[in-house]
Amino acid sequence: MELAGGSDQRKRVAFFGGTFDPPHLGHLAVARAAREALRLDRVLFAPVGAQPLKPAGATATFEDRLAMTRLAITGEQGFEVSQIDAPRADDPNKPNFTIDTLATLRAVLPDTAELFCLMGADSFLNLRDWHRASEIPFAAEMIVAARPREPLDDLTEALPESLTMKLVEGSMLMRVYSISDSTGRTARLYLLPGLNVDISATAIRNQVGAVPMGRGVVPFAVAEYIRERELYR
Repeated sequence: MELAGGSDQRKRVAFFGGTFDPPHLGHLAVARAAREALRLDRVLFAPVGAQPLKPAGATATFEDRLAMTRLAITGEQGFEVSQIDAPRADDPNKPNFTIDTLATLRAVLPDTAELFCLMGADSFLNLRDWHRASEIPFAAEMIVAARPREPLDDLTEALPESLTMKLVEGSMLMRVYSISDSTGRTARLYLLPGLNVDISATAIRNQVGAVPMGRGVVPFAVAEYIRERELYR
């Protein structure tokens, strides 16, 4: 499993899950911003087998999405592809829940490693709908990257009702919040407010065949893969 490893046990590792259907330059921008802001050693791009909040499923197969993600991150320092969120062996159509994936990842990482959960604002704003949502901030500290047209003025609206949050540190590059629950547990949430990459995977799929791919939308190698495999047509 492409997870642990390396001689330095004090790694800062971010799990970056998603459908990656296809992986695009917006995904790379989010991961780069998080890598720099949090001094991450590794960002694990993990295409999901079955997304619980997308019952219709992905357009491309898991194998194609995995291959495109490998192409997208080629040459990026610290970026890796992980199959930890691959289709479940017991039932490929059964949803992959982030809380379970983070637990699996935590179990295979060294105890000294720091684990983060990286996501875009669109994903965070749906957090209340996630399976066991109130446990996620304590399974891995969250990194949330802003997106155009996704207002993040009041982050508490996205939190499960059992959680509270307060700002503890802020700058133009990053705002740090403390999340608490009724038992007294606390965790940090890191908001990257200045990232404004307006790229949508849905729009990309709709554009295939209508506009040239790869120009400020997806990495060139991904565009070539889409063309060669005749995806999204």
